[in-house]
Amino acid sequence: MTNYEYDKEIYAKGYKLVCGVDEAGRGPLAGPVFAAAVILDINHEIPGLDDSKKLNEHKRELLFESITQQAVAYSIACASVEEIERINILQATFLAMRRAVDGLHIKPDLILVDGNRLPDGMPCRACSIVKGDALSASIAAASILSKVSRDRFMCDIDRKYPCYQFSKHKGYGTSLHIQLLREHGVSPVHRLSFLKKIIV
Repeated sequence: MTNYEYDKEIYAKGYKLVCGVDEAGRGPLAGPVFAAAVILDINHEIPGLDDSKKLNEHKRELLFESITQQAVAYSIACASVEEIERINILQATFLAMRRAVDGLHIKPDLILVDGNRLPDGMPCRACSIVKGDALSASIAAASILSKVSRDRFMCDIDRKYPCYQFSKHKGYGTSLHIQLLREHGVSPVHRLSFLKKIIV
């Protein structure tokens, strides 16, 4: 079964507008967490749509343009480092997801969320789907929009804090990033709660 077939089976149950939701950036040591909400035109498939983790950067960028041009509706949102520190990364992820859904100019009647837990306060029926970014075209599209948007943000941050080389590692805890943290200390875009075992 392809990811579009998965979504078509859901539409066949009587839903009119199905929205996929996914996040990017729960694990990094720096930067916001991003989320996206996407309602696809189920009758006009976007070739190559897949879980963002299975795609290289060039392919994600191309699909980002296709999704934003062809989707019925989409919205991208984030939760800041300050919010991550204040309410924890899980709740900040849920906050970003709610913001993404709230930003849609067309309201869905079903929301499919990647993972095994749902944010509170969704405006309609919502279902969590484990490995949903590999199963559902709508969630795969959301995974691409959130990943590309966050990567672009981290490249912008790189220009502000060049000594950390954020454009290379996007804030993840690579050996290079940890080395640079130890050399230069913590920046305003680092998540202090994530650094307790790294920076003493």
